[in-house]
Amino acid sequence: MNSERPLGSVIQGSLSKGLEVKLHPDVSVEEMRVGKFLVVRGARSHFFCLLTDVCLGTTNERISMNPPHPEDTFMQEVLAGSSTYGKIELSPMLMLTPEADEGGWSPNSLLKTSANNGLKTNGLASYQANTTGEMQLRPVKTIPSHFSQVHDASERDFRLVFGWEDDPHRRNFAIGQPLDMNVPVCIDLDRFVERSNGVFGKSGTGKSFLTRLLLSGIIRKQAAVNLIFDMHSEYGWEAATEGKQFSTVKGLRQLFPNEVEVYTLDPESTRRRGVRDAQELYLAYDQIEVEDIRLVSRELNLSEASIENAIILRNEFGTTWITQLLAMSNEDIQMFCDEKRGNKASIMALQRKLGLLDELKYIRNSCPQNYVKQILDKLNAGKHLVIEFGSQSNMLSYMLVTNVLSRRIHRAYVEKSEIFLQTKNPSDRPRQLVITIEEAHRFLDSATVRQTIFGTIAREMRKYFVTLLVVDQRPSGIDNEVMSQIGTRITALLNDEKDIDAIFTGVSGGQNLKSVLSKLDSKQQALVLGHAVPMPVVVQTRAYDAKFYQEVGDMDWQGMETDLLLTAAESAKLDLGF
Repeated sequence: MNSERPLGSVIQGSLSKGLEVKLHPDVSVEEMRVGKFLVVRGARSHFFCLLTDVCLGTTNERISMNPPHPEDTFMQEVLAGSSTYGKIELSPMLMLTPEADEGGWSPNSLLKTSANNGLKTNGLASYQANTTGEMQLRPVKTIPSHFSQVHDASERDFRLVFGWEDDPHRRNFAIGQPLDMNVPVCIDLDRFVERSNGVFGKSGTGKSFLTRLLLSGIIRKQAAVNLIFDMHSEYGWEAATEGKQFSTVKGLRQLFPNEVEVYTLDPESTRRRGVRDAQELYLAYDQIEVEDIRLVSRELNLSEASIENAIILRNEFGTTWITQLLAMSNEDIQMFCDEKRGNKASIMALQRKLGLLDELKYIRNSCPQNYVKQILDKLNAGKHLVIEFGSQSNMLSYMLVTNVLSRRIHRAYVEKSEIFLQTKNPSDRPRQLVITIEEAHRFLDSATVRQTIFGTIAREMRKYFVTLLVVDQRPSGIDNEVMSQIGTRITALLNDEKDIDAIFTGVSGGQNLKSVLSKLDSKQQALVLGHAVPMPVVVQTRAYDAKFYQEVGDMDWQGMETDLLLTAAESAKLDLGF
């Protein structure tokens, strides 16, 4: 790619609708791909833009009505570039402008400045330090003039906008690279964990791999501690990849054995998978509140009347209300209803439905230890925790456990935050916590968002040092108010119009990006936009493989490659009949 070769000229446009560019005759329209990162060099500013649409144009309608014969290549070549041409539409995202225009500034001054400062692949720090006083990346407030030239973005442009992973002043993490260049695109992890974030995409687009990448970056850069509710046992230990040939990828516990610990609600399933040192996790009935039961009322088929009677029981018996209810006979229920004005039918239905909790492997009448306190102590010590569900991965278990634990953890963080605000002692500051949940629309839809702790966390942003990482294939199912608070959205391919619209809830200029999202490949491509990146960008996502293991510091990656080679060799012997 030659970033010095002009691709086209700006012929018209507006700040609200974007720019229209006519391609030069020597540039094929087939070289242009939606999502491409381009730079428009205006008279005073450089505009960093995203390509949002590609189209064809003609100077005369008669050409469209009477096109040359398919075999008349001579006439096609005569018309190409003059009478027929390619057009692209750009959405400006950022502009680089000198603060003062003393002495004039030409479109090539940025190139001269970088050359004078000796810009290299890993030497952007000196360049930025020398140019910050002269130029600043700013939101787009204007557009370039007519006939401004459009260029491919260079490696220098990418590093100027997205930084580089080894920046000593920021916790940058490379999430992937542009579609047509081998240069990392980084997200700022400090800004990423400040707000709740989302990983979206339809089934099979690699949401789990994207989530593993992000969690690995947070752990490696120590940007926050993680509490991961691993519904399908994909993050803690190794998991199978999709494809014709069976293979597995490492889990977080294998990559970061000293930083990550695994808790399990199904010890037998966890042991069968070969997970080492997993700790058992149980919940007691006295830890389950009425609000938690209300959240799973659909799974338990409970009526609103049963929930109202649960509140009466809670007010009478306190935290032991479930244990007391399950032990009641019909006569006891009748006496209770006579005294407390409860509804016998509703309470009996509640008793019958809550009896289903006895079938869950992790529910106990009482627990030998306070697992919630144990989890809090681990998080305070900087440990990253993965909670596996094993065979208990039904929605009843997932919604109940995540809500029970998150409610208590959030409550503890609120208390710690209030102490910190009072003392202002850095040692009292809570560690930033990121809670990862899957099937997020089940917790955050408009009907239940007020009943779950996750709606509260999403709306609070980072007020109490707790944020969410939501993973979902149906963003349209998430409440609009919550969706507007999602800071950074990393989105793989979506086909449903409602889901695409939901991604751009609260995003200025989102209309221009919808075509970009709908044209992504089904694998290893994502649109990244929001708080953690300076501008939206389409990336070829980073591979989660042996090379990545090595880059994040895994010492056993060579051994893994050797094991894979030996396994392949053994398979070959079997195929050959040895």
